[in-house]
Amino acid sequence: MKEFLWRSVVSAGAVWVADLLIRGIQVTDVAEWWQQVLVYLVVGAVLALVQAIIKPIVAALTFLLYILTFGLFGIVVNALMLMLVSWVTDNFAWGLSVDGFWPSAVLGAIVVSVAGMILSAVLPRPSRSER
Repeated sequence: MKEFLWRSVVSAGAVWVADLLIRGIQVTDVAEWWQQVLVYLVVGAVLALVQAIIKPIVAALTFLLYILTFGLFGIVVNALMLMLVSWVTDNFAWGLSVDGFWPSAVLGAIVVSVAGMILSAVLPRPSRSER
């Protein structure tokens, strides 16, 4: 559970960076700062859930494309995962909005991946409790 919460915080931070840098990616604006943080955390949790459940299945099904493109197909898969999160959160009054596959989702996927790697290196990982 701690690992999922940590992954959600990292994903929320990465989405925040993508929201700042990419014109076609927006997260719903709300009035209070704590509500805005909550929106980012929920979007981060949805993204972490999609990356934990859907992304490995898609990666396994498209394994040959990963091999043929020397791993660059991973950017397409990440962009599709970002668009899936946008589609899921569009059903609510808050969430992530992506303006299309090219260039918004592709550039957003690159920014989210790089920001996620940097945040993963900077933020301390939760320790596993020994039982």
